[in-house]
Amino acid sequence: QVQLVESGGGLVQAGGSLRLSCAASGSAFSINFIGWYRQVSGKQRELVAGISRGGDTNYSDSVKGRFTISRDNAKNTGYLQMNSLKPEDTAVYYCYADVSIGDWGTRRNYWGQGTQVTVSS
Repeated sequence: QVQLVESGGGLVQAGGSLRLSCAASGSAFSINFIGWYRQVSGKQRELVAGISRGGDTNYSDSVKGRFTISRDNAKNTGYLQMNSLKPEDTAVYYCYADVSIGDWGTRRNYWGQGTQVTVSS
């Protein structure tokens, strides 16, 4: 079993910054894709940033230029640096990982528990 534990959410004023972390734990696994999603109550969960094993990144238009996704493969951890935060960034943020497990490379995917980000005006 692989578990994803998120941290770094909180309350900030508009224009501020936060860094979210997503730490994966378990045995004999490697992470392929890491994504950060966010969800506002009553709305569909949306992908805001993703990063491949090789470091290729993509961002939603709403966060491009403000957010940066990264990963530390040695630590099995993904990050989302959020700068110039806006009230419309307020949401629960979830990390997602596509994982290969064991010598057979069995594919599984996992979600973090979610962390609240609130941006006040």
